Amino acid sequence: MLLSILDAVAFSSIWVAAAAGALCASASLAMGVTPTFSVAGIAVSGTLFVYNVDRLRDLDRDRATTPERSAFVERNRGILVALTVAAGLVSLAFAFSVGPGPTLLLLPVLAAGLAHRRLKRMPFAKSAYITAAWLLVVVGVPAVAAPVAANVAWTAGILGSAIFANAIASNVRDAEAAVVRFGRGPVLNAARVFAALGMLLGAAAPPAVRPLIAVSLATLAALVAFRAGERYGLIAVDGALLVGALLAVGWRVA
Repeated sequence: MLLSILDAVAFSSIWVAAAAGALCASASLAMGVTPTFSVAGIAVSGTLFVYNVDRLRDLDRDRATTPERSAFVERNRGILVALTVAAGLVSLAFAFSVGPGPTLLLLPVLAAGLAHRRLKRMPFAKSAYITAAWLLVVVGVPAVAAPVAANVAWTAGILGSAIFANAIASNVRDAEAAVVRFGRGPVLNAARVFAALGMLLGAAAPPAVRPLIAVSLATLAALVAFRAGERYGLIAVDGALLVGALLAVGWRVA
């Protein structure tokens, strides 16, 4: 029962969308910005829209790397289409709420998301542009939406390290990109190094930013125990971003 629920949440992209919202809130607090419903909402709904568009459009290609998720998408296509349309409409509503600055910042993210099915064929660019897109959403949007934001570079550096590690691990799971050339072990170790780098940056960062160490720590823990199965990647590795961000929020609020 629990596995079925986790499958539904992960395969529908709700899990990764929740991670985006939590990261947005934790980044806001690190930058001295009060998290707002609109900013977190556009992160959640926008991620849900972009990820599900890719899942639905690239189903044939995804069958080779994520057969369980692809089977779920195929069985529930109608529901996922409705969810994606709703997420897109909600994103538009939040775009009006957050204002033109953050919305303009999201245009390249939307473009990259819609072009992802082609861009992800570029072996060594995939992890980099995914990390850049996520940072624009979870750090850039709250920073631009706020009158004043501090510690932006520290926040982007720590979260960027964890997100980049996550993106590399996704390539390991799918046996794509650098894995084909260098092998699974060295690439996975590189992901672990970037997660550890985030922890080192967090230790050197100003006190307000240090709770973000939780994101890097959770990511590193997931990578140390890494399993190549798609469920582990979609639930545990992506979930590490969600859990780490929630811990950072709790740490900062406490």
